[in-house]
Amino acid sequence: MLLTQIITVAAVHLLAVISPGPDFAIVVRNSLVYSRKIAVYTALGIALGISVHVAYSILGIGLLISQSILLFNIIKYIGAGYLIYIGVKSLRSKPTTDTAPTTEEAPKTEKVITSAGALWSGFLTNVLNPKATLFFLSLFTQVIDPQTPKYIQLVFGLEMMLITFLWFGLVAVAFSHSALKPKIAKFQSKLEKITGAVLIALGVKVALSSHK
Repeated sequence: MLLTQIITVAAVHLLAVISPGPDFAIVVRNSLVYSRKIAVYTALGIALGISVHVAYSILGIGLLISQSILLFNIIKYIGAGYLIYIGVKSLRSKPTTDTAPTTEEAPKTEKVITSAGALWSGFLTNVLNPKATLFFLSLFTQVIDPQTPKYIQLVFGLEMMLITFLWFGLVAVAFSHSALKPKIAKFQSKLEKITGAVLIALGVKVALSSHK
């Protein structure tokens, strides 16, 4: 029974993680705009954000959030505002005037972000996604047996954090690969504006989402 739950949780969560959304958009953006290191820290931040969803789901707070229109809307609008803010920054970014990079170095950029800043951006993007709140509530009430011991539920949480980090770490490595970045360096400004528009669209979608 436990093995079945482990496999089911892993499969359901993996399908949810690989579905394009705010997390995917922010990792791709940071991979293209900054570096592999920054993108991986972003992926780590997203994985750490999973721990928050797991914690309130186990404690039953997720149910309270899902049933309270006010609490749900607070999270929803903060999350939407954050995505739109990042998107606007991307749209307003100025193209770099540096010379084209070699194949062994990332495209130079006027923008600077620390590892902590990248981790924080991934963390906030994940935690402030109201759809994630509903997903984890559904997972912990319909897929995971409510009678499952808390320590086993924590194991499920660690499993989901690991899956999340591995997937988005893979995305970070793929989009920051040395064979890819030099080819897109001359299109970087346009690509950043495209990802900015995508983030704004996602923010609007989040703002218009229902708690039902």
